[in-house]
Amino acid sequence: MKQIVTADIGGTHARFALAWIEDRQVARLEPPVTLATSEHASFQLAWQEFRGRIDGDVPTDLAIAFAGPIGGEALKLTNNPWVIRPALLGGELGVERVTIVNDFGAIAHAVATLDPAAYRYQCGPDVQLPKDGVITIVGPGTGLGVAALLRRADGSYDVIETEGGHIDFAPLDPLEDRMLSYLRKRFRRVSVERLVSGLGLMNIYAALSAVDNRSESIHDDKELWREALEGTDGLATAALDRLCLVLGAVAGDLALAQGAAGVVIAGGLGLRLADHLPRSGFRDRFIAKGRFERHLDAMPVKLLTHSQPGLIGAAAAFARDHR
Repeated sequence: MKQIVTADIGGTHARFALAWIEDRQVARLEPPVTLATSEHASFQLAWQEFRGRIDGDVPTDLAIAFAGPIGGEALKLTNNPWVIRPALLGGELGVERVTIVNDFGAIAHAVATLDPAAYRYQCGPDVQLPKDGVITIVGPGTGLGVAALLRRADGSYDVIETEGGHIDFAPLDPLEDRMLSYLRKRFRRVSVERLVSGLGLMNIYAALSAVDNRSESIHDDKELWREALEGTDGLATAALDRLCLVLGAVAGDLALAQGAAGVVIAGGLGLRLADHLPRSGFRDRFIAKGRFERHLDAMPVKLLTHSQPGLIGAAAAFARDHR
């Protein structure tokens, strides 16, 4: 059994953990060290803090799930100023072998390897995810992550990393037409990530306030999420309902575009929405695809409940790269 370090580097948090690899599988994941990216000037400084919290020697093999495009000499987080230069990691961190995958590529690796107990039913038929075909993975968090997993009947698979969270937002009713008009004044371009993400709830709340000609009474993001989930503020609750509608529409569009046979909702906000999604308009928007409504309604949609899929997925990608 081999020990490695696995890291999940996002816009808000950087998570590090020790993982054990056996027979090309992740056999065990130690409890993670979670650091706020805003409290560390660079990845290297966060790594030093992680090392200081580990007893004994740190393994020289490293797997990273990175929240941004991974091509090129310098990798920049989409929602954070950190920059990672893969060619320099050996000298800077003292590591020998490194695997870097997009954060939602890592989620796809996790989906490929986790057992059915890691999922919660959302809509569609209550069956296991298909073992053969494409699974669309959509995850609202700091941003909106999107990936595709192509599984084959022989147990092999391929992960397609994408930046699908940056496709254009398409309004589907008169209210969303007005929301889009408002958001266009605030942003150069309105992608789906502007609405379906942690900050997306505030954007929707502001847009609904403007449409309703009301002043915004909540200005703190955490307070807005609390009020919305608890149902103690009517406009905040309406914003959350609208976020679920848009998430359903986007997930359905991506499933059609990718030729999916199943869908997984992941991401930090996916877990927060676990109880709200089934009673929202998510399913109605997910299947509202005209001639393809029956096709979408026959597709299993699951919520990924594993607490650290990025860490598991990055380690699984490492095991696959270094067989």
